[in-house]
Amino acid sequence: MPLGQPSSVPGTFSLTPGSSASAKPAGPAITKSKLDNGLDILVIEDHRAPVVTHMVWYRNGSADDPLGKSGIAHFLEHLMFKGTKANPQGKFSEMIADFGGQENAFTANDYTAYFQRVAKEHLPVCMDYEADRMKNLVLSDEVVGPERDVVLEERRMRTDSDPSDQLNEAVQAALYTHHPYGKPIIGWAHEIESLDRTDALAYYDRFYTPENAILVVAGDVVPAEVIDLAGKIYGPIPRHGEPPRRTRTKEPEPRAHRLVTLADTKVEQPSYQQVFLVPSYRTGAPGEAAALEVLAHLLGGGQTSLLFKTLVVDEKIAVAAGAHYQGTAVDDTRFYVFSMPAPGVSLEELDEAIERVIDKVATDGVDPADLARAKTRLVAEAIYAQDNQATLARWYGASLATGLDLEDVAHWPERIEAVTAEDVQKAARRLDRTHGVTGFLLPAATPETAQRGPAGA
Repeated sequence: MPLGQPSSVPGTFSLTPGSSASAKPAGPAITKSKLDNGLDILVIEDHRAPVVTHMVWYRNGSADDPLGKSGIAHFLEHLMFKGTKANPQGKFSEMIADFGGQENAFTANDYTAYFQRVAKEHLPVCMDYEADRMKNLVLSDEVVGPERDVVLEERRMRTDSDPSDQLNEAVQAALYTHHPYGKPIIGWAHEIESLDRTDALAYYDRFYTPENAILVVAGDVVPAEVIDLAGKIYGPIPRHGEPPRRTRTKEPEPRAHRLVTLADTKVEQPSYQQVFLVPSYRTGAPGEAAALEVLAHLLGGGQTSLLFKTLVVDEKIAVAAGAHYQGTAVDDTRFYVFSMPAPGVSLEELDEAIERVIDKVATDGVDPADLARAKTRLVAEAIYAQDNQATLARWYGASLATGLDLEDVAHWPERIEAVTAEDVQKAARRLDRTHGVTGFLLPAATPETAQRGPAGA
């Protein structure tokens, strides 16, 4: 997908499908623009159905929460649905439902996004609403207090009552001892309790500005028309100045392996996770993130992966095993390895077996045929993802919100294909235990189990 010629719309450029001697699959037609107030615009053409996905991404997430105010990004996401003077609470949601559309929002470490999926003729309505709440949100103590209770209940339901979520939260806090990625996105309960209207408005005024936002429109649209419409609707919103700078504390070099163990009576099946601190696509050297992506697929990408074949099929010491690389991040990120032991197998045994698999890749490398197959599947999955309009909007939105550009996305398949066996071996050496945290989730002993004694006794 080479860069195309500048489009006829001033201030824009297009990333369009192209052909080459290698006959690589063409990607979607992309047009990017920028309004005078700093709002970035991305239009992704998809003319297969008269539908559009409209998204507004803000370059702030839980990692941008002020010290002592964890959860404010997520809390404000909730409050953004409380309405404005022109659009009181519930009015827009009812309208979207009448249209037969969908709407929602989500908060991550590095961004917060709001989206609607509607018939294309309703795009102006979506733009009007998002532009309105970008500058005119109305908050009162009577609204903020009850919604804070809703968030606290959400935390109780999702995390405080779920041992696996509790373990994951503890593992993240151990992995990031200094960097804000160690804070839960939803926030720590005692800090959520202190959030008030003043905190919400201060955060809103700082981050919910056009120069800190990205408008993504994917669907059956004409780019020039979308950009013109955005200029009329979003253009009048004044910029606040320069975008907020993402100045975050840097995680110190890890020097010791950490083990986090959680036992709970609600746990029926023990589970294992190990998370390593590794570079992201934004922080890694050229080719480093792509090698980690391929390594994750080789180690844990399905039933043909090394971990699954070794632990589940050959040694029969696990019932599940996999790996995942979370490459889209502003700062250094995570590489996950996870598994569930077979009956009678301890988590310590599973840990040793997983370490052997990783060490073997780091020492001996990988089979060339396995490497070629992994790269082919990764590229194929990326091509198949283009079949979903909403997935495309999220894919490009998340990339731009974390500091990547269109060329990074467009050339991702080429970078995957360029990964060598030596690159994968080098990436495996990054999975050093001193750079990781291991999490054990175990059933807690009850009076009944303690009385019976250990299994097999």
